[in-house]
Amino acid sequence: MKDTAPISQGIIAVAALFAIIAAGVAFVLYDYGLFGSAFIGGVVGVIAAIALALGWREPALGPNHAEAPVAKAAPVAAPTPAAAPAPEPAAPAPAAEVPAPAPVAEAPAPASTADDAPQFLSAARDGGPDDLKQIKGVGPKLEKTLHGMGIFHFDQIATWGPKEQAWIDDNLEGFKGRATRDNWVEQAKTLAAGGETEFSKKVDKGGVY
Repeated sequence: MKDTAPISQGIIAVAALFAIIAAGVAFVLYDYGLFGSAFIGGVVGVIAAIALALGWREPALGPNHAEAPVAKAAPVAAPTPAAAPAPEPAAPAPAAEVPAPAPVAEAPAPASTADDAPQFLSAARDGGPDDLKQIKGVGPKLEKTLHGMGIFHFDQIATWGPKEQAWIDDNLEGFKGRATRDNWVEQAKTLAAGGETEFSKKVDKGGVY
């Protein structure tokens, strides 16, 4: 009587292999759950065991044949889904260019003055100096002296008060007292407002200098 233990072990091993394969296919390809896949694998394993038991034929063994151990099939691992690529960051919007402010024309800065001194300018304003010779008592030489001091316009002289006139009278080398004696301030007020004096009319006609 033949020993049926090797036959039974072979059937069980092959049936288990079919069961594992069936469970793996159901789990991976058909998205069955773990219990559903195990159930399908068990059914397939039982059917495979019955079929093998009915049709098993053990081959003839040689005199020196040694039975090889039956290796257990490794469970089929489910494939790991590929990670979705991270979205690329959006490019920053270009910053709006801020227009540069238009250059502002600077007026000539007044020169520093001592106490009671009138306000002087470092240069004549745009358009050039006024014709100070239209003021009675201011000739070409004195006009140059006033320019050197920083006095270029009628409206500068028109703003002088008693202290400023006194300061000018004391500091006009060779012409001391001329500003008050010839009443420069009143003449300058008329000329700064666009008016004329009797003396300025003569200067305009060219009959003075």
